[in-house]
Amino acid sequence: MTVRVPPASASQVSGSQGSAPQISVLIPAHNEAGYIQACLAALFASDPLPEGQCGEVLVLANGCTDNTVEIAQAQPVPLGWVLRVQELPEGGKLKALNTGDAAAQGAVRIYLDADVLVEPALVGQIAKALDCDEARYASGSPLVAPARNALTRAYGRFWVQLPFVRQGVPGFGLFAMNRAGRARWQLWPDIIADDLFARLSFAPQERIKLPAGYSWPMVEGFRNLTRVRRRQNAGVTELAIRYPDLMENEDKPSLTPAQLLRLMARDPLGFAAYTLVSLAVKSPLFPSQQRWTRGR
Repeated sequence: MTVRVPPASASQVSGSQGSAPQISVLIPAHNEAGYIQACLAALFASDPLPEGQCGEVLVLANGCTDNTVEIAQAQPVPLGWVLRVQELPEGGKLKALNTGDAAAQGAVRIYLDADVLVEPALVGQIAKALDCDEARYASGSPLVAPARNALTRAYGRFWVQLPFVRQGVPGFGLFAMNRAGRARWQLWPDIIADDLFARLSFAPQERIKLPAGYSWPMVEGFRNLTRVRRRQNAGVTELAIRYPDLMENEDKPSLTPAQLLRLMARDPLGFAAYTLVSLAVKSPLFPSQQRWTRGR
C-alpha cells in the first residue's frame, strides 16, 4: 500500500494523519488509467472540510494491468486529505470494496467510481447530511458526461429527464452512507448490482438527494448501451431473488403516459434513442456476455 500526504509543515502532516479521518472515499479501480487522475483531481478540488476534520481516499486498484497505480500515486494531495493506494492482485469490484471497508476509518463512507467527477460542494454536503446517529444514505444530483457517440448523447439527454433520475436518489457512480447505515450488512455480497443493493438497504425516507452534482459517463454506442441495460435488468432480477425483502424499499416512480408524451414532444430524437435501446434489450441478439460491462 502507498500512503500519500500533502507536502506541508510537520504539524500539518501530523494533523492529517494524527487524527482519524471523518470521511473515507473508496474508489475501486480496474485499469482506470484514462480516468483516475481526473477523478482524484476533482475530488481533491472539493471545498475545504470543516476545521479540524480530515478525509482519506482509498484507491483500490484491483487486477490492474495498466498504470492506474502509478498515476494515482503521483496525484498531488491537498492539506486535510490522505491518499492510500492499495494494489490487489485479483480483479473484482466487490472484493475491492470489502478490502476498502476493512481499511476505511471514516464515519462517512463515499463509494465513488473511478470515472466520476464530483462538483466541489458535494463532499461537504454529504458529510453534513450524514452527520447523525440514524442510518442514512445519500447521493448527489447526477449529470451525464458529454458523449462522443450521437446515439449515446440522445439517449443520455432523454434518460436524465426520467422521473427516477430527477426525483429519486439513484446512486449510480456515487453513493454514500454513515457508519450506522454501513452496519446493516457485513461483507458486500457477490452480486451484479452493488449500487442497487446499497440503495435498497435503506428505506425511501432514509435516502437523501443533495443539490451538488457529479458527472457520470455513459457507455458509448448502441450495442454497449443495450448490453449494459440487459446487465442492469439481470442485476434487478438477481437482487429480487436473493434479497426479496429489499425490494420493499424500491420507490422507483413509473413513467406515466402523459409524462412520456411530454418528454417525447420535448426531445423526439432522445425518445427515439431511448425506445430503440429499450426494445433491443428484449432481443436475444445483444446478450450481456459478462457480469461487468463498461463498453468503453
